[in-house]
Amino acid sequence: MSISSTIKSIQDIMRKDVGVDGDAQRIGQLVWMLFLKIFDDREQEWELFNDHYHSPIPEQYRWRHWAANAEGITGEELKDFIDNRLFPALQNLDIQDEDQRAFVIRGVFEDAYNYMKSGQLIRQVINKIQEGVDFNKAQERHLFGDMYEQILKDLQSAGNAGEFYTPRAVTEFMVNRVDPKLEEKTLDPACGTGGFLTCAIEHKRKHYVKTPADEQILQASIHGVEKKPLPHLLATTNMILHGIEVPNQIRHDNTLARPLISWSPKERVDTIITNPPFGGQEEDGIETNFPQALRTRETADLFMTLIIHLLKANGRAAVVLPDGFLFGEGMKTRLKEKLLEECNLHTIVRLPNGVFNPYTSIKTNLLFFSKGTPTENIWFYEHPYPEGIKSYNKTKPMRFDEFQTEIDWWGSENDGFASRVETTQAWQVSIADIKARNYNLDIKNPHVVETETHDPAELLAIYAKQQQAIQAIRDQLKTILAEAFSAEKN
Repeated sequence: MSISSTIKSIQDIMRKDVGVDGDAQRIGQLVWMLFLKIFDDREQEWELFNDHYHSPIPEQYRWRHWAANAEGITGEELKDFIDNRLFPALQNLDIQDEDQRAFVIRGVFEDAYNYMKSGQLIRQVINKIQEGVDFNKAQERHLFGDMYEQILKDLQSAGNAGEFYTPRAVTEFMVNRVDPKLEEKTLDPACGTGGFLTCAIEHKRKHYVKTPADEQILQASIHGVEKKPLPHLLATTNMILHGIEVPNQIRHDNTLARPLISWSPKERVDTIITNPPFGGQEEDGIETNFPQALRTRETADLFMTLIIHLLKANGRAAVVLPDGFLFGEGMKTRLKEKLLEECNLHTIVRLPNGVFNPYTSIKTNLLFFSKGTPTENIWFYEHPYPEGIKSYNKTKPMRFDEFQTEIDWWGSENDGFASRVETTQAWQVSIADIKARNYNLDIKNPHVVETETHDPAELLAIYAKQQQAIQAIRDQLKTILAEAFSAEKN
């Protein structure tokens, strides 16, 4: 049976269980089990090459001890073991000699949950995993990676979980253009299921890893933070699948929960590649971690402030942001001013509608910048649909090779992108023009004649802009009236 068939049959078994409700819970249930099976497979490898290897998991809680035997415990006995012994033991794992593997396991199970109610059905799922997945077989390991990608895609249909997953073509292009070098510290401060980080790992291995010593440097260079339990579990498992032996640098935390000034120079990074959640609001109090002028509860804006702060001098970043960031006013204007003063925002790739369909129709942009010199000119590149395609969807997603025209056009930052030329897709805007527009970066392609739009997403965006303009006028009137009344009183 193929791995994808194994996963499908596992999902079918889970659907019979009254405790599991919906795709997100099914995936959460499946992944903690897969994590323990994969970890046990890796331990067999480590034991083979290291006579002194000692598992951080007590013997009775290792997968091989309670799960691997198809005729092992089942029913109420298995359910009781998982809920009342296994989970408490892993959540409170004793950490000896700063064993980083124990830290990882404890972090993974901190918020994991056994949703299944039937011990018999749990045994059926465990047996399917045991017979269907052998992570130590090279061919199966490759298939398993592909299957895991499918699990992550399936997660998109689980309600609002689409924020966890950025299309593979977009992550590959962003990593390709940032080009993180072997020793460069690479961070995704809102890493979701780890898509950008796995792309960075693959990129570094392909271009820069030549020796076992290089591989160790790579292992230490990948960093991610994710605040939600399920994507954190998915990301940690994803790292192990991609050969990161001890993914202790994938932290379960909210990167925004620390005061900005508490990040030390030692914590600065060389490259940041991320898709911060947009449209979300942070809980009360988070905004007080940021300077007064840049306070907001909008998640993506706070992440942008943090990203600018966390980059080293000459550090490079690529960030996915919605149109609202480009045309937003008030605090967003101050944030864009800071970005353009402290960084060289050299390129904005404007993506067409539907890249994130069917999970959101919000138009998105890829911002590429480096820290240390102010922006003098911004190049815009409007990414077209491929010929014959009017929108992306599940059966026709965006493909990496579509970005080849941008890659061929790109040039090098070392010579100030001297080779770039204006085309029907690319145009340049000076910082003087940007300032004259009050930092509105929502600049349309001058080579395209505007046509009347009937696209609901575009019409809603236009409406939102008009409402913002109206609100700005209202705020101005309030200020003028307040000053007039104050003067009258005096």
